[in-house]
Amino acid sequence: MAPRNDVLLAGMDETAVQALVEGRHGDPFSILGPHPAGGGSIVRVFMPGATSVELLGRETGQHLTTLERVHQGGLFAGYVDDRPAYKLRIVWPDAVQEMEDPYSFGLLLGDLDLHLIGQGTHYELSHVLGAQAMSVDGVPGVRFAVWAPNARRVSVVGDFNTWDGRRHPMRIRSGGVWELFVPRLGPGDRYKFELIGPNGELLPQKADPVARSSEPAPGSASVVARPEPFPWTDQEWMRTRGERQTVRAPISVYEVHAGSWLRLEEDGNRHLDWTELADRLIPYVSGMGFTHIELLPIMEHPFGGSWGYQPLGLFAPTGRYGTPEDFANFVNRCHEAGIGVILDWVPAHFPTDVFGLAQFDGTALYEHADPREGFHQDWNTLIYNLGRHEVKGFLIASALEWLERYHLDALRVDAVASMLYRDYSRKDGEWIPNQYGGRENLEAIEFFKHLNSIVAHRCPGVITIAEESTAWPGVTKSTEEGGLGFDFKWNMGWMHDTLHYMEQDPIYRSYNHGSFTFGMVYAYTENFILPLSHDEVVHGKGSLIRKMPGDEWQRFANLRAYFGYMWAHPGKKLLFMGGEIAQVQEWNHDASLSWGLLDLPRHAGMQRLVRDLNRIYISEPALHATDADPDGFAWAVVDDSANSVFAMLRSSPDRKAMILAVSNMTPVPRVGYRIGVPEAGMWREILNTDAEMYGGGNIGNGGAVSTEGIASHGHETSLSLTLPPLSTIMLRWS
Repeated sequence: MAPRNDVLLAGMDETAVQALVEGRHGDPFSILGPHPAGGGSIVRVFMPGATSVELLGRETGQHLTTLERVHQGGLFAGYVDDRPAYKLRIVWPDAVQEMEDPYSFGLLLGDLDLHLIGQGTHYELSHVLGAQAMSVDGVPGVRFAVWAPNARRVSVVGDFNTWDGRRHPMRIRSGGVWELFVPRLGPGDRYKFELIGPNGELLPQKADPVARSSEPAPGSASVVARPEPFPWTDQEWMRTRGERQTVRAPISVYEVHAGSWLRLEEDGNRHLDWTELADRLIPYVSGMGFTHIELLPIMEHPFGGSWGYQPLGLFAPTGRYGTPEDFANFVNRCHEAGIGVILDWVPAHFPTDVFGLAQFDGTALYEHADPREGFHQDWNTLIYNLGRHEVKGFLIASALEWLERYHLDALRVDAVASMLYRDYSRKDGEWIPNQYGGRENLEAIEFFKHLNSIVAHRCPGVITIAEESTAWPGVTKSTEEGGLGFDFKWNMGWMHDTLHYMEQDPIYRSYNHGSFTFGMVYAYTENFILPLSHDEVVHGKGSLIRKMPGDEWQRFANLRAYFGYMWAHPGKKLLFMGGEIAQVQEWNHDASLSWGLLDLPRHAGMQRLVRDLNRIYISEPALHATDADPDGFAWAVVDDSANSVFAMLRSSPDRKAMILAVSNMTPVPRVGYRIGVPEAGMWREILNTDAEMYGGGNIGNGGAVSTEGIASHGHETSLSLTLPPLSTIMLRWS
């Protein structure tokens, strides 16, 4: 016999019931769902606003019982014989809904998963936390899970419950992980988490830290992603990419901001989506001869003006450019075209937006509590607490998500220097020394070593690149040798020194001669990439062409000569979009590159030069295969400051080919300039930045020069060369 209505809450604490009704209860399963009673079960559901609730057989749809309203706040309860699988029929004032009871399902996450999360070693975090579309007991739905150890209550909210945090409170498991299976939800559904903090305060609704999809800005909701793997067809690329990304391989990177490479003015200045970028960007990059595309961060970020460098969703491509499937298809098509994809990844900091990670459970969970450790004054952002296992594991799992789920070929890690030094951009008294009293961030050092070791083990062929702006030793040394384990490092010093030199009027360059050669003093201390990045063409710095001195002809000649010097210099290459067409205006993330400039001969010539530099760089092992081998380089002329002439000799690994690159950084042509060379014979001019097709004056050496038996620069033979004004020429001996 069913119990009377007044005993359906027997044994229930009135305060607990009131807390549930008010959305303050931290253990909803202790009240809701089926609970044994005699030979059957008492089922309780909380449906505020419902008119009535009926229990039906899950398979048969047969009426089992009608639940009684036992609290005016919306708590219903009833007794059923046995313990049948059931579903709910809910009558709302304007609708009728049938669904399974979320509180009728048992524990979902395994103890091993919870243990690994707590240890910071669950590297498939996005398969465990967040929103997982799945079936439980044959019922399709979504399992939600989130780490919030200091919260009093966590609920999942979304369109499915009118964003009412009282409706779907979650169950807490060990380590502070909360979980709940919500039936009949699936990919495409929007959601967030609503939390009550440790002091009883209701926090702003939070986006999922490990969401695999997000709605387009300005919305900030997370979206349930499709669980199916992407239909990859890049197996051949994945098999061979390792050999394409070594220190001996040619690597020339085109750095791209996806939202401003090309905008469609005829369509309201709209940026391209991933499909359109695949159709237009990939053929362009391939035709220009670049080996890789590097994307400024495409993780979900709230402010477009941060260019992605203040991300909130480290597991989700931003919804600005399409779906996760669209992005995966873009990567797949890059690989089919023989182009690698590098992604900027930001573990250094995150923004303070209330719907993000800041004070996630009402405490400094992801960040440091003390602003001397946890706040970046330069960027007004928060710093991850790398001393916390769960946070370190969160970041490493994010890195692996991009490399394994999206087949990315490299991560360029942003702002590494800011992580390595506790006193980065801080005055005395604004930072806390490490346990030994030093300025080194020991937790960050360990994090980088761990990250790079895990990536090397799990992702063969992938490379990691550090944007590290100091002289920290061993950035690209292996962890076994005591290094940080990165594969490459941006050579920020080379970039700043050479740009400073190029900005000088040629009449003053003789006084800054060492700025152009200093990079070779330390060129083999790390595996370097030479970057002319987005950072050099924003915030009032002007475009590359505008940095060059002189009249229009001299500005273009200077930039062509600089590019020639860069491509001849040891180190892999990186150029931010627009540099190759001599973009005149400073980069604006809300505007397209000025593609119309290509109607002008000098701009078209600059583009043609970059294309040819890439072609020569890739085809000549002397220019790429010995980047990490000092035996492959020699200065032919290093001390001619009076004439501002520089000459480099680059050799192939087998020494069967040699490139002589000569730069004349004054507007004065030099005829009969003698340079000693180690090999006699014909030296063919394979590149001249002053060629007419590049916009130059067409002064050169007639295509080839033969050596003469005149000793010079320590060699028995030499070349008598014509050096065009403001130019770089390359000659090949074989």
